[in-house]
Amino acid sequence: MWLLCTMHITQLNRECLLHLFSFLDKDSRKNLARTCSQLQDVFEDPALWPLLHFRSLTELKKDNFLLSPALRSLSICWHSSRVQVCSIEDWLKSALQRSICSRHESLVSDFLLQVCDRCPNLASVTLSGCGHVTDDCLARLLRSCPRLRALRLENCARITNRTLTAVAAHGRALQTLHVDFCRNVSAAGLRRLRAACPRLTLRAEHSAAMIPDQFPRGLRSPGAALRKQLLR
Repeated sequence: MWLLCTMHITQLNRECLLHLFSFLDKDSRKNLARTCSQLQDVFEDPALWPLLHFRSLTELKKDNFLLSPALRSLSICWHSSRVQVCSIEDWLKSALQRSICSRHESLVSDFLLQVCDRCPNLASVTLSGCGHVTDDCLARLLRSCPRLRALRLENCARITNRTLTAVAAHGRALQTLHVDFCRNVSAAGLRRLRAACPRLTLRAEHSAAMIPDQFPRGLRSPGAALRKQLLR
């Protein structure tokens, strides 16, 4: 006669629980952690969070993850129709478009400031479709994360040559830099960075070939008629 032995999940040792949690997505980890204090303690173990991936900006506002010095890889890849709205030059946006952008304009930058304060050992960062991330934010990231080896930027409309300058000044450990489809990065800026950092693996697909933002001289607040004319 066979005797069935049952074991409750909380009877597993810490190493087994961490391994089990590692197979779950962020929401599932949080839901499991709510069941008891022991599993909540596992959820809050920094060893569980060496990698974070976000597919939308709303995920950044959730409490289903942990930022800690254990974080090594971070990616925020926003693929949404709203990315196209955020990529429009500010002075060309309609009132509706500005309203849409205002709802999430500072989300990524505010999140990255938290990363700067809590994750000094970060080694890899990927930002795609983050149209409101600024040069100042990335410069602080480079200063705060001296072990950063890979920085991949795609379709980040506000990134300019100032980020390239910050890479040359503060990216001492950086080995890989991508600035793909970043229209305000110029060919001259890329040449200067290659000269300053010859060992850096630099990729800039279409960036220097795109039309950069150009605010008309003497124009502070273009009216609807002028905006319509410029968009023809």
